[in-house]
Amino acid sequence: MRQTMNDHGISLVEVMVAMMISGIALMGTLGTVEIAKRYAQQGVASSQALEFAQARLEVKRSVRWELLLEDDLDRDGVAETHMADDGTGFDAVPGDGIYTAMYERDGITLVWTIEADHPRAVSASGMVRIRAVATYLGRNGEKKEVQMATMRANPGYVGQR
Repeated sequence: MRQTMNDHGISLVEVMVAMMISGIALMGTLGTVEIAKRYAQQGVASSQALEFAQARLEVKRSVRWELLLEDDLDRDGVAETHMADDGTGFDAVPGDGIYTAMYERDGITLVWTIEADHPRAVSASGMVRIRAVATYLGRNGEKKEVQMATMRANPGYVGQR
């Protein structure tokens, strides 16, 4: 009977071809892991931006009307932010009845506005529109944003609209 396999083992060329094939497969796997990591980071940033915007709206909906233009961002009982209608920063036009504030954290910029139903003081308004916009950088460095808005009525308002 004739033996088809030799007993000399495998040659150096066969080992090098096997290593090259394994290396190519490993590079493909690592590339896939890197892409998956970027998509996961994008999802985290998107979720965090949504959470920041939603949390700011909930705070503005639940705070007493007199404190609507103040923000205690670190919850220590002292307001760090006083919203202004002065035309500086993110507030485009002074005296238009739109009060603006901004907060930046973890690469996400959150800008929230309170717009009175008429260009006057919020305390004299019957209703306000509260808007939060969270901006962050996407996978390829493009600017992404999450926008949310709600309305709130002044519980102490008496008068005509």
